[in-house]
Amino acid sequence: MSSAPTRETRKGVVSVVLVNYKGADDTIACLRYFDEVEWPVEQLELVVVDNDSQDGSAGRIREAFPQAIVVESGGNLGFAGGCNLGVAHSSGEWVGFINNDARPGSQWISAAVEAMSADATIGAVASKVLDWEGTKVDYVDGSLTWFGMGYKRETEWPDSSEYDTPKDVLFGTGAAMFMPTGLFREVGGFDERFFMFYEDVDLGWRLNLLGYRVRYVPESVAYHRHHVTMKKFGDFRESYLLERNALMSMYKNLDDESLAKALPAAMALAVRRSIARTDTDATLLDLQRSPGGDKVGTVEVDKMALTGPYAIDYFVEQLPSLMKSRATLQASRRRSDRELFPLFRHAIEPAYGIPSYLAGHDHLVEAFGIAQHFVSRQRILVVTGEPLLDRMAGPAIRAWEIATALGAEHDVRLLSTAGAKVTSETFDVVVANGGVRLREHTDWADVIVFQGFLLEAAPWLMGSSKILVADVYDPMHLEQLEQAKDLGAGGRAVSIRETTRVLNDQLRRADYVVCASEKQRDFWLGQLAGQGRINAAVYDEDESLGGLVGVVPFGIPGEPPVQSRHAIKGVVPGIGLDDKVIIWGGGVYNWFDPLTLVRAVDRLRVRHPDVRLYFMGLKHPNPGVPDMKIAWELQQLSDELGLTGTHVFFNEGWVPYAERADYLLDGDLGVSTHFHHIETAFSFRTRILDYLWANLPIVATEGDTFATVIDQHGLGATVPPKDVDALEAALETYLFDEAAIARAKANVAAVAQQYTWQNVLEPLVAFCRLPRRAADLEHVLGAGASTARPFAKPRGGVRSDVALMREYLAAGGVKEVARRAAGRVRRVTTGKTGPEED
Repeated sequence: MSSAPTRETRKGVVSVVLVNYKGADDTIACLRYFDEVEWPVEQLELVVVDNDSQDGSAGRIREAFPQAIVVESGGNLGFAGGCNLGVAHSSGEWVGFINNDARPGSQWISAAVEAMSADATIGAVASKVLDWEGTKVDYVDGSLTWFGMGYKRETEWPDSSEYDTPKDVLFGTGAAMFMPTGLFREVGGFDERFFMFYEDVDLGWRLNLLGYRVRYVPESVAYHRHHVTMKKFGDFRESYLLERNALMSMYKNLDDESLAKALPAAMALAVRRSIARTDTDATLLDLQRSPGGDKVGTVEVDKMALTGPYAIDYFVEQLPSLMKSRATLQASRRRSDRELFPLFRHAIEPAYGIPSYLAGHDHLVEAFGIAQHFVSRQRILVVTGEPLLDRMAGPAIRAWEIATALGAEHDVRLLSTAGAKVTSETFDVVVANGGVRLREHTDWADVIVFQGFLLEAAPWLMGSSKILVADVYDPMHLEQLEQAKDLGAGGRAVSIRETTRVLNDQLRRADYVVCASEKQRDFWLGQLAGQGRINAAVYDEDESLGGLVGVVPFGIPGEPPVQSRHAIKGVVPGIGLDDKVIIWGGGVYNWFDPLTLVRAVDRLRVRHPDVRLYFMGLKHPNPGVPDMKIAWELQQLSDELGLTGTHVFFNEGWVPYAERADYLLDGDLGVSTHFHHIETAFSFRTRILDYLWANLPIVATEGDTFATVIDQHGLGATVPPKDVDALEAALETYLFDEAAIARAKANVAAVAQQYTWQNVLEPLVAFCRLPRRAADLEHVLGAGASTARPFAKPRGGVRSDVALMREYLAAGGVKEVARRAAGRVRRVTTGKTGPEED
């Protein structure tokens, strides 16, 4: 951009820049039309840059229009350099560009400023441009081919009402467009290496991938005579500029994968296009096709035939500076190529109808897979650390439903790092836990939605340009405070600290974070603030911070459950068809309190012998999850009270996901009881959602997110922690009080609709339609390594250092750490070792 001193910006002022080269008559005529523009004269600044016309143009323009600022460039800077110099001499808050052979409509300025003032995401306004008479189209949208050539598809078409709808476009035309002056300077203005042509394509493309919108505003109208200036210099010069600038624009703006496919084919096509347009004999040097030969060292060809080769040579000459520009631009990228491809509109358009050229175009498109690549469907990788089996726990279920929802619009792969034995017709199911196979899947994706410990296994993602969505609905570092008690002091310390470090790393890197509730969102905002992610860049883009953290609860199917068979009543020995069944959905973990529940049932059975308590799962379906102490204590208490097999029943395994309706619909009441600690405060009990789905009244311990929902909506009752009396009374009410049961069921049915997967996943689905990098790129791109302090080694034991624990995290997450740490505790206390614990 021009090195001229930048003038101080005046708020509310619009500067309009015109570039003149040997066209004083056109320029003066254009300036006079501003008398008819509906914009306050005191808020209008007209800046004319004379590109060294050497014909007295500058003096004539000053004399005819003394109120204009006339800048003499001292050389022919082209349209790009001339505009940049004009902006450097401008003082307006907004800057407009108009060709000197064009004229503004009455609302050309006001409509554009109104749009930019109303929406800070608009980085440029593309005006509607008609021919001089206002009957035919010059510009109403831009199109871009896969080989980098921008064009105006509707040029010369009759103007009609279909072109009067505002919309987002890839680029505006330099003949008439606007930008906030500060943004124009910030992004570097027009690329002066282009000289003229496609500098507007490049600028609009650049703005889009940086996260700004280029907005077509049809009320902002200008009128244009076609390409008066270039007719003086010959079509071959114009063609040369178009060819070389297309290559430069591609190189700068396409991502790595797109560029690798398109650039070689585009250079080959540029040569074929030059030859085809001139009927040049391309066999002259070919001994096989031109066997006669001669010794003459020269051949006469049209200049047009050299435009492609010369353009490639110029492109090569510019590569050192282009490489720097590309590196800076791609590092700041906020939107993926696949998000922008719809704005190309007709990417596979060949542009010329010459038979030999069309054949070459089609061959290249097929050979390089161009048509398959330049499509708008996002490639989304959903990653879970849980096994994908017929029996799935909450994280795997959530990942499955996310993949299902996104698979309707995008190409989706659901990847498990712990194995899979299920398939889907909607998306691909794959397995990888590290190394080359995991790298292949992450390289394939445009967007990666992940839970847990992916960044440990795929550290290359920290500094990558991939768009990462961290799903932190499970605050696992809080879980470790309780769960890791069974691991001994050393194992517990490592588990908590490493889990926290991993979460901090992903929060530093994530472009978007999703959690399960508003209360969780407050918690994660605090942790994000601690990582420096609550900053001016994020706030200025969205003052609610909704662009950084979204609430995506766990969900339930949209269709009501259907029971294909009884799974509990009349099936489990000791439970009859008419018994009252209390359902404990899910597993039994250390932060739950099933002991108070069993004691309440022990009391209740005295008055109601038909009461039954059924635990749907004791052992987590993921074999990497260690056995929980509380599960053992639960079984011991049930045995001591003589309830096992008579009033308390345990499913030792895990209910298959597809069969859970058979169990839930045999229940009369859903229950969830827990201890009062920090995990409780921020948890989101997914088992409660199953109760909503099955239309069961709910009794739960107070203190978590769902307890508030239960109380506010009358879904059942909440009770204080460890309060046997209150729990017994609540169970009795919602098992035997028909009026209370009916009220609760009606309320449950109403609330359940809010939690269907279709509803709860909408923020994530919306983000993936228009995925973008985080606004605070200085934090995101600087997050290549953890800044956490190293942890001291736990004393005693072999191979118990933090580095080893990090290997376990990369292999299987916190559950693998827990399993290994438990093994170490056993070795230390018993002196025994085993290969499975190494």
